[in-house]
Amino acid sequence: MQAEDAADYQQRLVANLVLADDVAQATRQKFEQLCAGYVQGALCYDLFTLVADAAQLTLEQALRDRFAAHHGGRITVQDRAACEHQIIYTTYPDFYEQYKKVRGSKIRMGTSNTWRGFNATLDGLLLWARREGLVRGQRNRHNERAKKALRNLTAHGTFHLLTPVEAYRALSDLAEIINQLWGHSTPGGRLYPALITRDVVAIGWDSTTGSVIAGHATQLALEDKDDELTYVLVRAVFSPGERDDQNLMEYDARHATTHFPAQYLWGPGSRTQAIAWFEQAAPEPDTCDHLDQIFVIRVHEGRIHLPMYPGVAGALRQAERRGTWHAIRADGPSEVFAHTRALSATESGHAPMGECLDCPVETIASGDLQSVLRAAQTAGSDVTTVVAPDVRTPFADLMVPRFITVSS
Repeated sequence: MQAEDAADYQQRLVANLVLADDVAQATRQKFEQLCAGYVQGALCYDLFTLVADAAQLTLEQALRDRFAAHHGGRITVQDRAACEHQIIYTTYPDFYEQYKKVRGSKIRMGTSNTWRGFNATLDGLLLWARREGLVRGQRNRHNERAKKALRNLTAHGTFHLLTPVEAYRALSDLAEIINQLWGHSTPGGRLYPALITRDVVAIGWDSTTGSVIAGHATQLALEDKDDELTYVLVRAVFSPGERDDQNLMEYDARHATTHFPAQYLWGPGSRTQAIAWFEQAAPEPDTCDHLDQIFVIRVHEGRIHLPMYPGVAGALRQAERRGTWHAIRADGPSEVFAHTRALSATESGHAPMGECLDCPVETIASGDLQSVLRAAQTAGSDVTTVVAPDVRTPFADLMVPRFITVSS
């Protein structure tokens, strides 16, 4: 690229990074300073590394500013002897100094207002933000640990050189985190995306050849012919060229096999039947969040079955309800299956309850299906019963076994 074109390109990239209007002024000023430094990297390559490193350090400032705003200048803390103290502050450094003086060890966190350990450093602030629901996503929970390590490496590390791509990724991630802390998701974001649109999609397959196709349900009636394919209609993420569900062709009406949440609507049946139902029911697209979904998974007679959505599991027949069930919060079904499989290992270090440090999942409950569904509902899941047929595409039969055997 010519020098002028390179500078223009970097400026246009940075222009895409916009913070929400209610972000604290100090955090905004620091972020704008980093963006200005990034643009100057076209003239001094080392600035890209300096900006990327400073972005890791700015994460703590953003968390401090959000903490100060969240508690509104007044917070009750608990010292090591379990005595309570009220701290009135104007800035986070002001709070921090008083917290140290009273030998603070705990603050109340989350909707349950539970006393939890708080060390007032980056580690404690990340824990606080998650307990307060200011950040979300189980994969992001693991990313937070990595970002803490990167921050420490930046603060105590040695010479290194980063590229403009790495610097921009650091800025982009920082912008998403800051906006999320102030309650704003990012459309098309990598870490904290906004709600995604699900269209009404027709999935069809040829049982003889095993071929599978998918398209918007509105296109079914465009061709004046019938075919011998079997169809199901679902709400699913399907935007060719923009955002697709990489596992859509492996759709299973009863089990969670797609990357994004897919909702069963109708089928199976012929093209003519699909068109008739679609025109009569007139289902509309909707939006959904694919972070922090709640799945249920069954372990029975040495077999781990595929994850299900709670509503689908609630409609199972009695014979299909046997075994031990787990309600697990995750960003996708593959992590649920992998975690449950890891728990079967003799020397597994994976947590059977609560947040797992090895997998991006949180186990909410274990037991019989009814108690697990109650726990899932309490945790915020929609457990409305959905009667789904035992139907899956040939790709699902080929790529995704219905269960694995973990013991004889």
